[in-house]
Amino acid sequence: MTTIPLTWTELAALTDWQIDPIEGPTNAQARLRLFGQPESAVRVTLYRDNHAWCPYCQKIWLWLEEKQIPYRIEKVTMFCYGEKESWYKQKVPSGMLPALELDGKIITESDDILIALEQAFGALSLGMTNPQVMQLRALERRLFRAWCSWLCYPSSSARQEQDNCNQFTAVVEQIEVALSSTPGDYFLAEFGTADVIFTPYVERMNASLYYYKGYSLRDNPRFAAWFDAMETRPTYRGTQSDFHTHAHDLPPQMGGCYENGDPQTAINKAKVDHGPWFGLPDVTYPEPATAKAEALYRVLRHHLNIIRVNPAPDQVIDEALRCALTGMMTGETPPPPAGADEALRYLRDRISVPRDMSIYAAKHLRESLEKAAALVGDKQGTPIPIRHRRDQSPLEFAK
Repeated sequence: MTTIPLTWTELAALTDWQIDPIEGPTNAQARLRLFGQPESAVRVTLYRDNHAWCPYCQKIWLWLEEKQIPYRIEKVTMFCYGEKESWYKQKVPSGMLPALELDGKIITESDDILIALEQAFGALSLGMTNPQVMQLRALERRLFRAWCSWLCYPSSSARQEQDNCNQFTAVVEQIEVALSSTPGDYFLAEFGTADVIFTPYVERMNASLYYYKGYSLRDNPRFAAWFDAMETRPTYRGTQSDFHTHAHDLPPQMGGCYENGDPQTAINKAKVDHGPWFGLPDVTYPEPATAKAEALYRVLRHHLNIIRVNPAPDQVIDEALRCALTGMMTGETPPPPAGADEALRYLRDRISVPRDMSIYAAKHLRESLEKAAALVGDKQGTPIPIRHRRDQSPLEFAK
């Protein structure tokens, strides 16, 4: 059994993972996307949140990636995890996200942004004002309202809880019918605007209802096929989050998320929070061979900040983190120092997908941190707050 963790230099020798943030696949770290065009072709700047938690930002981000429109990215702090930057408030006094600058003009409200982008660059298949797309936009809003009614308000009785559940599943049945009416797995004959519009909140519904209500959208066959089809798209994979990130970033954004007390909910919560993370219905595409190398690379890039912000003494989390990474890369985990269980689980709970890394990389890192922590004890890290997420300073992980 390995008893001494690898040094940072030795760990660095174990990964050659790299990505071109400008010309490579869709990624959360990019500040500029060119798609083979010169920088002089850039007419668009997208202002989005640092952590890639904002659903409306994801909608615009995905559209730009699908259309391969050259654009710049400026990252802004969402209120729930910090103070809004003064430079942004000067540009967008409301502080709303996302915002888009197109040929020098600022546009807010995600639907208005998409309409403006269509006018400038053409529609993504059928456009926002196409009658078929408008019908689906209305259906998405009905699903959103039913989701909010079930998730974001405490039920006064078991009957009310069931009524809210029934209201949501009734809209899901309407969507199953809509998806069944097309020849493929997307909302219309080919991938397009309607799929982009559904993506952000459906992803968050799948995570939050699994965690707080014991319910999985992927149990619905047409929705499952739609998720699978979306995951064939590199654009979506680059914006996709995991259940853990969404289950804990949503409460301050939504004003609260309420459990139903179902036994299945308790089982699901335990899996999301404590593992095993592989097998959760948040991703189904095959794991990339580079997932562990990506996780190691991303930790190496930020390890000094990771150590500095951890509540444990620097020397404890430094050694403990190297133990976990040694285990992830070699299969043998050296025992971390005493007291490291809390420190490792603090980090385990604050990995943000896709801000920090892609979904499979995060699963491997969470698993390795938990395995190392279990060698020390069962103490959990500082609980994740539910009224804000100011434990996640965007300034530490902005690249």
